[in-house]
Amino acid sequence: MTAVENGAGDHHPRGGGRAAITTLDSAQLTAPAGHYSHVATHHGVAYISGQLPVTPDGTRLAGEPFEVQARQVLGNLDACLATAGTSRERLLSVTVHVTDIGDWPAFDRLYADWLGASRPARAVVGARELHHGSAVEVHAVAALDRTPR
Repeated sequence: MTAVENGAGDHHPRGGGRAAITTLDSAQLTAPAGHYSHVATHHGVAYISGQLPVTPDGTRLAGEPFEVQARQVLGNLDACLATAGTSRERLLSVTVHVTDIGDWPAFDRLYADWLGASRPARAVVGARELHHGSAVEVHAVAALDRTPR
């Protein structure tokens, strides 16, 4: 997967003489609509912005069943991890926001299947409301395997 920054097909380090912070956007996802990047990396760690149930073509899945939304969010997280040059096995911490804590068991089953034997630190947050009427949002921190492309 290729990282893109403002459609330029590359990534941009910033930070002057300090250790560089690199921001990346996945070519496999819709470009960020706000003032953020899909991923920021620094000192061998990838910080992944909150992923909502939005398909690569920009379709919002808020009206779909919870499991459909959750699978899309995990797929988006995979795209961000790949763009950063890492994988779900290298996740350090995951934060999950759900608008109905009753959906937590369903998410936990999908999440466990998605992760396999990996067990990163995790937090679950009940949210009154998420952007676009989504039922779930996930953000994460991962160790890098290699330099982002």
